[in-house]
Amino acid sequence: MIEISIDNSRVVAKFNELLQRTGDLSPAARKIGETLKESSQQRFESTTAPDGTAWATNKPSTLERKNGSRPLTDGGTLGDTIDYQLRGADTLLIGSPAEQAAMMQFGGTKSEFPNLWGDIEGRAFLGISDEDETDILSILEHHLNV
Repeated sequence: MIEISIDNSRVVAKFNELLQRTGDLSPAARKIGETLKESSQQRFESTTAPDGTAWATNKPSTLERKNGSRPLTDGGTLGDTIDYQLRGADTLLIGSPAEQAAMMQFGGTKSEFPNLWGDIEGRAFLGISDEDETDILSILEHHLNV
């Protein structure tokens, strides 16, 4: 499991304000989950990581085995498996149950994983971009003003 903590003081302050005011973060957390799910799926179209860097292009050994040249996009199945869950009152999880998800997120080497046909560079699709943080703040503001 990948754990990302938001250390943006404005976001944390808004979460705390919403918690103090309503005692229930779940409506806002569900909206944030939907937003992060969508932005993670969009990364398969833009082929960029949450920090805006472009994903590594496919190596020749990969191109020999697949039909397309865009990383992680042949069947579209990995992006389609991204979803979110609320756990308790204060935890939002976003990720993929797909077996290859962690390998694609972080990368790996053939020496570590002999079943690979070559080394795989990580291509981050999970995470929080600057735009995601702005969206999260907007969602929290909306729920504070309802």
